[in-house]
Amino acid sequence: MAVRKSEAKTNNTSDREIVTVRTLNAPRELVWKAWTDPNHLKEWWGPRGFTNNFEKFDFKPGGTWRFTMHGPDGKDFHNESVFGEIVEHEKIVFDHLKPMHKFQVTTTFTDQNGKTKVTFVMLHDTVSECEAVKKFAIEKNEENFDRLAEELAAMQTPGGPFVISQTLNAPRDLVLSLWTECKHLKHWWGPKGFTVTFCKIDLRPGGKFHYCLKGPDGSDMWGLFNFRDIVKPKSFTYNSSFSDKNGGLTRHPMAPDWPLEILSKISFEKQNGTTLVTVKWHPINATAAEIQTFEKGRTSMKQGWSGTFSKLVNYLAESTKGD
Repeated sequence: MAVRKSEAKTNNTSDREIVTVRTLNAPRELVWKAWTDPNHLKEWWGPRGFTNNFEKFDFKPGGTWRFTMHGPDGKDFHNESVFGEIVEHEKIVFDHLKPMHKFQVTTTFTDQNGKTKVTFVMLHDTVSECEAVKKFAIEKNEENFDRLAEELAAMQTPGGPFVISQTLNAPRDLVLSLWTECKHLKHWWGPKGFTVTFCKIDLRPGGKFHYCLKGPDGSDMWGLFNFRDIVKPKSFTYNSSFSDKNGGLTRHPMAPDWPLEILSKISFEKQNGTTLVTVKWHPINATAAEIQTFEKGRTSMKQGWSGTFSKLVNYLAESTKGD
């Protein structure tokens, strides 16, 4: 698991700096790629709940980085920075010009026996400006590094994330309610042959979805979602795990090397009156054995999710009959 720490740097500019340090469980070359390949960078840059559209990413000294961040409340933030010093695999410097606060960012990458120590320094022009930004930046920088760790976990999954999609003949708001309200979930959640016997959901960052499925053989299987990002009505992200009736994390009852936690994202895309639902899974904080088990389980994951989607399609058709 990544180690996290925010600290003040002791030099002659320390009173104008905000410093975030994180040791990431990934080699330096991969961390560098996550920072410098816009296809990866746009997936994790920014606090939780934010998404990005990159308009320009000219990664060279003097090059411009221009993008729009979309907040979970629907607000847009148009960002522009200019790259300064770049030392491959070691250092990136850029000047953040807008919006609002101006500062210089220096990020260094240090190899630590296959892991990577990243030091992220925000240097402001004045102490008062630094203090104003510090009120929110320390926490938000940590969220940013959490998202980077998650993207690195996806990049280290050999076959890439497991992805499966289903188009539903219903508007997005209705589909979202089917996924987030127990009165609906109890009718379709889980693979074919399984029924929901317990359901409790608290849809918010830090909230949980705790449920129990009864299998065809009569056995109980408990599951738990720990919600991370909620971007209504577009998506939600959570850590998925097996559980017990008390809400604790447990191992897969039949596969002890299955990853203890799966990072999951469910997205809902409007398509001319229908909704495309996409599920994206990959292990997080996983051992090599757990990643291997995940890779071997792709066929069963596809079968399980296909059965779940089939139940959802049938429930949707029945519940909207006569509308």
